[in-house]
Amino acid sequence: MTHQKVDDDTAVQAPRGRRGFLFGASALAAAGWTAGGTGSWFLPAAWGQGKKAIRMGIATDITGPIAPSGNSNWQIAQLAVEQINAAGGIAGRPVELFLEDTASDPKAAVANVRKLIQRDKVDVVLGGITSAMRQAIKDPIVNRGKTLYIYPQLYEGQECTKHLFNTGPTPAQQCDELIPYLIKTVGKKRFAMPSANYVWPQLLNKYARKVIEKNGAEVVFEEYYPLDQAEYSATINKIRDGKVDCVFNTIIPPGLQPFTKQLFESGFQKNGGTFACVYFDENSLNYVAPRELEGVYSCLDFFHTVDDPFSKELLAAYAKKFPGTKYQFTAGSAATGMYRGIRLYEAAVNATKGDVARDAVSAALDKAKIDKGPGGGAEMVPGKWHAKMNMYVAQCKKGAGDALRWDIISKHNMVDPKEC
Repeated sequence: MTHQKVDDDTAVQAPRGRRGFLFGASALAAAGWTAGGTGSWFLPAAWGQGKKAIRMGIATDITGPIAPSGNSNWQIAQLAVEQINAAGGIAGRPVELFLEDTASDPKAAVANVRKLIQRDKVDVVLGGITSAMRQAIKDPIVNRGKTLYIYPQLYEGQECTKHLFNTGPTPAQQCDELIPYLIKTVGKKRFAMPSANYVWPQLLNKYARKVIEKNGAEVVFEEYYPLDQAEYSATINKIRDGKVDCVFNTIIPPGLQPFTKQLFESGFQKNGGTFACVYFDENSLNYVAPRELEGVYSCLDFFHTVDDPFSKELLAAYAKKFPGTKYQFTAGSAATGMYRGIRLYEAAVNATKGDVARDAVSAALDKAKIDKGPGGGAEMVPGKWHAKMNMYVAQCKKGAGDALRWDIISKHNMVDPKEC
């Protein structure tokens, strides 16, 4: 486990490298998974011997800088499938899980994902967190592998590939309510967009800039940095000299940790500046210090403070299944999109009466709906490969005993993704 010192009292932890893998492997083994080689894991159904199982592949980051998100993904996938199997499976068929570690490395991930397709012959693959990961693995899955792919993460939009379904929020779902709130209610007018240099920030910022300018504010600067950049003094100076009053952040780990530390220590928040980041959630404490999260605004499909009976039941089931886990069930980590994707796939295969052929399931998934899910129900938009879902604007605040919580500011029902 790697520790990055952020102040005298707090260390941010992110599993990476060999020691991170051992931690992830220990957790998987303890949860009942069987190792099938380096980075490969298998979880059989508890029943259904003699029945032809549905084979579900999960490709996510068990190790590397994005591991806190990836670990919450495999955990919620296991819980969702256990719930499905406990209720009799899908169309009477048990579900088996196959897991590959994409290791926060798109190049390494391609070889690992091929194992799911060629060796394990899975019927569907769910996973990928960064857009760079999705771009790397979608061709081995969808085109060469001729397999259904469900991408669970919030992302930049414009993914309109046949047999690839997106179950996380899009720029329209995240920006259309959050940014006008920051401008019209919080009173922010001068935005900076510090960003990681890859496709998600580039396209998200393009959409966000339009919303910012449409609502009478301006973008003072928009810059892109290597994912592992560690020094941001020039950026901090531009924020100060440009009289920026809102930082709309799309830097991701590992560059995220030094940026949030340096921004906070510059006094930006103390002097009235606002920080917004649309992937920040309860799991963000695995990346940045509590002092740097307090006051941040986000917009996601779920927070732990959502007042929805099913969401509360799901959180309780997750905590019971994985007691004491530091990898929480959250939206920014793609875990909500993972759960939603599995349940939408279940609905689609039930509609096909157990036929898992890609064309049949894709046709059913195109109009699949679920009444219950994290933050509420969801439904695919026919012909658009994206889902409508509830969206929540929230701010991170201190609660009892200085614990952080996300206070819900507003709820927006069944927001259209506006894609494809």
